[in-house]
Amino acid sequence: MSNAPANNEFVMTQAGLDKLKAELEELKTVTRYEVAERIKAAREYGDLSENAEYDEAKSEQGFVEGKINELEAKIKKVKVVADSDVRTDTVGVGSFVKVHDLEFDEVIEYQIVGSAESDIKNQKLSNESPVGKGLIGSKVGQTVEIEIPSGSAKYEVLDIHR
Repeated sequence: MSNAPANNEFVMTQAGLDKLKAELEELKTVTRYEVAERIKAAREYGDLSENAEYDEAKSEQGFVEGKINELEAKIKKVKVVADSDVRTDTVGVGSFVKVHDLEFDEVIEYQIVGSAESDIKNQKLSNESPVGKGLIGSKVGQTVEIEIPSGSAKYEVLDIHR
């Protein structure tokens, strides 16, 4: 299975897609109405030409609608990596990979995810990042040298699992 997205697809896990759908639902059902209420309240202040609250609320409305459109378009292009497609013999999108960072002598575990759901604080590493891209296709026991913005990094792959 190739992990390269085709037709501008967004490769992600089911959890990532569920998170996008939840964010979209929140924007449509809660945020959109909160902003509409702010616009309604601001209109009651009178003259709209000098009404900062109205201008701010209208600006936020534009941002919210833009974000809704962006998420809807992204969701239409998502290609979910099924758990059954996540390999454990080589690193790919959806894999959890435990590596030994040879420079800093520390063991780190990452989940390789699509770029739309990357979150380095939670060890979710984008398949398009230098390290994510460098780890894709590697196997347990292999040492991988990856060019990163600050030079290069060496990782020994210790474990790959779902």
